[in-house]
Amino acid sequence: MKDEQNNHPMPSDATEFTVTAADLPLHCPMDASSAWASHPRVFLPIDEKAGAEYFCPYCGTKYTFN
Repeated sequence: MKDEQNNHPMPSDATEFTVTAADLPLHCPMDASSAWASHPRVFLPIDEKAGAEYFCPYCGTKYTFN
């Protein structure tokens, strides 16, 4: 599903993201998502080790640090 006004992916489009140091500080929803149509922005304390994982407490999206 896409935000029809901005054509951005909604958080429910992907349930898993691979993130890098360029994405830190990590927050959900990410900038590519339409924040007004999902949940409040929450910063996620992901460990900066390769393979570290964190799940958003609101939507359950899985983030893996690469």
